[in-house]
Amino acid sequence: MRSACALVLLLCLACGGMRAQQDDSAPTTLTVRSNLVVVPALVTTKDGHVVFELKPDDFELTDNGVPQRLSLEQDTDSQPLALAVVVETGGAGPNHFEEYQQLDSILDALLGNVDHRIAVIGFDSAPHLLVPFTAETEDASKQLANLRHGDPGAAILDAVAFAIAKLKEQPARYRRAVLLLSETVDQGSFTTLTDAVRLISDTNTMMYTFGFSSTRSAVSHEASKFNGSEPGPAHGCFSKQGADPEYDGHYSKQVLDCISQLAPPIRLATMAFLAARSALHTNTTESIAQLTGGEYVHFKNTKDLKAGLFAVSNDVPNYYVLSFHPSAPTPGMHALHLEVKDREIDRHSKDRQSKDLRHLELKARREYWLEDETKP
Repeated sequence: MRSACALVLLLCLACGGMRAQQDDSAPTTLTVRSNLVVVPALVTTKDGHVVFELKPDDFELTDNGVPQRLSLEQDTDSQPLALAVVVETGGAGPNHFEEYQQLDSILDALLGNVDHRIAVIGFDSAPHLLVPFTAETEDASKQLANLRHGDPGAAILDAVAFAIAKLKEQPARYRRAVLLLSETVDQGSFTTLTDAVRLISDTNTMMYTFGFSSTRSAVSHEASKFNGSEPGPAHGCFSKQGADPEYDGHYSKQVLDCISQLAPPIRLATMAFLAARSALHTNTTESIAQLTGGEYVHFKNTKDLKAGLFAVSNDVPNYYVLSFHPSAPTPGMHALHLEVKDREIDRHSKDRQSKDLRHLELKARREYWLEDETKP
């Protein structure tokens, strides 16, 4: 979601008649704010073939249940690209250092034939900038081939937040993307999933997450921090203290009943986010990808990693970049639901891969945040 800067128009009131009606010492100031929400979407058939040549009218999108008017950004794949490669050097990361050898050609394919900048960020219990943004892909691949062991930490969400901060320093005309190579379970981040997804949304950053399994001890340790859904304020709807006796031993039912009392649009967003948060302690990388409309690939070895990277590099230029101005720009979390309309494709279309728009796979952003502009 890109927030356009406030445009301050000072009305000089040059017209003599207007001057007669207004005080010259108090010129009128008009402030205009506009929010543009960007929704990248990848449409494929069940067997993985990309569906091309869809138009904005082929999609239906709702924002908190309200239909929105869509536009399609053209030629976005020709824009410059800034890519942050975020790689785990702590925790279980060193077990996979060998798989990051000789990734030159794959990184080139992922960046495409456009002006680009690439950086490498390593992380253990804290993120570290290993290679600042550079146009030299070779510098990044050399660093990935010569990583050093870090401490036992795996602060995935902190590393993502750090990468996005570095991406924000790049020119505004650059598309932004993060390639995350890490285990599946976050260990020790101060950044919350809410904060991470908000940062990704605010900067329109594409997320490509590649995860390898965390150790059993790490999964057990992190899972112990999640005792069901987190309770709300004392004696509130979500509170475990003073709740209705019918919920004794059935807190999950209480949570769902509490959610059902919310307004339907808020319920949609809340349920989607709770589902992702509940999976956070078992697969942080996949949770991020699902909420932001990015791609997640699980890998065990070099063959899996390279195959996944090649697949993603083929998908990158084939995303539809849809956008809209929210009809109800209320601050807070918004739930997005994107579908392809159920109708036949023109038989004379160049797209011969599918005769209709049914039974397609669709990856798209699920939610975004609007900041409260009245707050500092």
